[in-house]
Amino acid sequence: MIDFYTQRQELERLEEELVTLGDAMKIESLKAELIKLHAEQEKEDFWLDAKRAQEVNRKINTDTKKIKRFEELNKKVADVSALLDLVEELNEVDEVENAKKEVDKLTGQVDELSVEALLKGKYDSSSAILSLHAGAGGTEAQDWTEMLFRMYSRFADRNGYTVKLIDKLDGEEAGIKSVTFMVEGENAYGYLKAEMGVHRLVRISPFDANKRRHTSFASLEVMPEIDSDPDISIRPDDLKIDTYHSGGAGGQNVNKVASAVRITHLPTGIVVQCQNERSQLQNKEQAMKVLVSKLVEIKEREKMEEATTLKGEMKKIEWGSQIRSYVFCPYTLVKDHRTNYEDPNVDTVMDGDIKEFIIEYLKRL
Repeated sequence: MIDFYTQRQELERLEEELVTLGDAMKIESLKAELIKLHAEQEKEDFWLDAKRAQEVNRKINTDTKKIKRFEELNKKVADVSALLDLVEELNEVDEVENAKKEVDKLTGQVDELSVEALLKGKYDSSSAILSLHAGAGGTEAQDWTEMLFRMYSRFADRNGYTVKLIDKLDGEEAGIKSVTFMVEGENAYGYLKAEMGVHRLVRISPFDANKRRHTSFASLEVMPEIDSDPDISIRPDDLKIDTYHSGGAGGQNVNKVASAVRITHLPTGIVVQCQNERSQLQNKEQAMKVLVSKLVEIKEREKMEEATTLKGEMKKIEWGSQIRSYVFCPYTLVKDHRTNYEDPNVDTVMDGDIKEFIIEYLKRL
């Protein structure tokens, strides 16, 4: 006799979870807001204010996706419930396992939506700008930085994001000294902010003739992509702008025209640079975008520090604190020191399978 008692209990739980999520995501409010936004979009003077028009279109796209995904999951709960009824009614023993897999799959999708509902920060829906920097250790640390760059690029591929290189400084022998790149897509910053900090590698070094075990470090800085922010004021006098010859991709301009741009924000000492665009103007615009994003991230971090101090909780939130270890030898294990979440499969993690680490962190915020 076919018994789907456990699966039916799970479907009931998912139904209740979706009701809670609907309230948390304010689905009905989003629907009402969409009606207003569509009305604004249909006005004759809509495109006179291009910035506002782009903001409205982005908001319509984002809200529509949220509502559609929520409604699709509600429909799937009903569809899977009907599937269980059908398998039981027809006594299709061969379909039992497939039906159970559908319930498991649905559980995963609802759980993922639950995490996305946590992304309520001001900039969480934005694309993300990531900067990786090799720690002390020369070639070994630079090779580790390149491995992390690949890991985050693969994470982006797995989750439908696009990677855009902004600036890269190669190591002398191998690897990368530093690299700044953008991960474009909805909620990229909301997820990847969980990765900010120092990442530690333990392995037998391929660069050591004596095959000794080495420990290497690389730091990751994560910022939301921000074109402008009314709370951030940058005066021309606050900037020192230098140009230099690009050392990377860029076609015929490479090493012929000083198209690469380095901007120093004098009040804070922040230095940003871009060399991956074809023209000096494009590199300057991209570098300014990174600067604004860094200033916004610093401001948000200061708010977090103030809030935790007021609560009497002193948590390490600075980007320089060690957050995760990747052990290749004498055993294989990736462990997040903030959540204690572990995965013994180092190869899949390095291939971009880091979503569970992120989810475990976000659940604790």
